[in-house]
Parts: sequence; C-alpha cells; structure tokens
Amino acid sequence: MGKEFRLFPEQASVLAGEIDKLYFLLIGMSIFFALLVFFLIYIFAVRYRRRSEDEVPRQIPGLVQLEIAWSVIPFILCLGVFAWGAKLYYEAYTPPEDALEIYVVGKQWMWHLQHPTGQREINTLHVPKDTPVKLTMATEDVIHSFYIPAFRIKKDVVPGRYSTMWFQATKVGVYHLFCAEYCGAKHSAMGGSIIVMEPVEYERWLSGGGSDETPAVAGERRFQQLGCLTCHGEKPGARGPSLRGVYGSAVVLQNGQTAAANMEYLRESILQPQSKMVAGYTAIMPTYQGQISEADVLNLIAYIKSMGKTGSN
Repeated sequence: MGKEFRLFPEQASVLAGEIDKLYFLLIGMSIFFALLVFFLIYIFAVRYRRRSEDEVPRQIPGLVQLEIAWSVIPFILCLGVFAWGAKLYYEAYTPPEDALEIYVVGKQWMWHLQHPTGQREINTLHVPKDTPVKLTMATEDVIHSFYIPAFRIKKDVVPGRYSTMWFQATKVGVYHLFCAEYCGAKHSAMGGSIIVMEPVEYERWLSGGGSDETPAVAGERRFQQLGCLTCHGEKPGARGPSLRGVYGSAVVLQNGQTAAANMEYLRESILQPQSKMVAGYTAIMPTYQGQISEADVLNLIAYIKSMGKTGSN
C-alpha cells in the first residue's frame, strides 16, 4: 500500500467499489440540487423583484403538471437510492456460508483475534486474498468499533451481545485497522493492521505460526475444567439438557415458547442461565458472568457448535 496522499482510502474489498459509487451518487445529487435551488432563487429574485413601491405583483396561477413533476421525480430518485442502499446493506451484512470465521474480542485498548486453526493475534489480522472472512466480535468492557477504511466496513462491538460482519479482500497489502468508537484515554492507540496475503502465502503463514488450540478444542478443555459435563451429559436423567446438536435448533422453554439456539442464546445461557430455562429442567446452573472471559465464552460456543447431531434437543 503506497504512502502517497489519498483523498479517499484505497478500494480493497469486493463491496468497496459499490459503496463508493452509492456515496458519490449521493454527493453528486446533493451538489446538483443545491446548485439548482440557489440558481432558481437567484433567477426568481431578479426576475420577479419589486421595481417600485406602488407595484402590485401579478398573480400567477398554479401549474398542476409542474407540481406533480417536482414531487414525482424526487420520489423516484429517493426510491432508487433506497433500493440500491438496501441491496448493499443486505450484501454487507449477510456473510457467505463458506466464509472463514475469525473471533474478535475488543478490550481497552487492543484487539484480540483468533483463527479457526487456533492462531492468535493482537492488533494484527492475516487473511487470504479473494476469500470471504466473517468476523464474530465481542467486547470485554466498553463499546468499541471495528473499522477498516480500505474495505469500507465498520461495526460497533457492544457489551453483552455479538456483532458480526464480513469482507473479501481483493488486493494484497497492509491496511489500517481502527477503533472508531471513543473507548477511553488510549482510544487513539487502539489500532492495528489487516495483512492480506495470497492464499498460498496465507497457508504457509498458518503452518509456520505455531498453531495454538483451535477454538473448539480450547472450548472442550474449558468445558471440562468448569465441570459442565456433570450436568450436560448424554445419559438418561441428566440434570441439564444435552448440548449435542443443540446449536441451530429450536429449544422449547419452560414458558412454552421456543428460542433459536444461536450464538446469542448460547452466550446468554452461559452467563445468565436463569433467563431462558429449558422445559423439563430446574434452575440449578450457576452464572458464569464475570468468572470467564469473552474469549472463553466464544471457545465454549465453538465447542458446542462442533458437536454432532444426535437425538432431539
């Protein structure tokens, strides 16, 4: 990535060009109509100015066709911009099914990132070119915002919930990473780099990076350390529901309602287990709020997701 001055960041993702086109369209329309309004104000101010104290302006009848035109044309333009923006929004927030999933945890004042194969990075993320990458993000403390200008993506990371976004880099290079939400005294230092590599180089980097435990393996180890298997076993009469195959299923609750067992549900069940009790079980699970980190929760969820499907859950 060059050091030359750029009025706008480099376009380095599949959506960056489309987002810029929409942005420049909005800027162009705003400038055009602003100039048109000022021009018409000037023309009418000169042409219909009062030329003497005794002059009585001549009444001009309304023109229905003109009124319809200046109502319908802006409506069509706005509708077109809305449709284009909605399409881009859907594409920007709907990651491909085969996307490479990377876990991100923000905390004052650093980004902790973990690859599916276990490699961990601080304030740096290596990714392969031309490969969809999905970021699943959480925060240990306050609101942060994961922002990569060259990819035209930014997403707030809010305490108590998961945020997701995705990108597909199109150019090899090193790109800036920022926190775009004021998060404390060292907010300006909470930055880093996205390093885009050719797929072959990325695989070489993975193999030579001293792979740590994968999130699923780390989650299994934590699962055993916390004694979760005591209640969440698969034997008849277990005190807690089996977790095999639960991810992505519909869970029946004590109040008769159902809940989708997604990442948000699993996180809430780990940290606030009394909030949505599964039908047929009593409230005996302790809360782990403040006892385990967001990275631990992500690893536990990765382990639960990795369990095969058997029976009904």
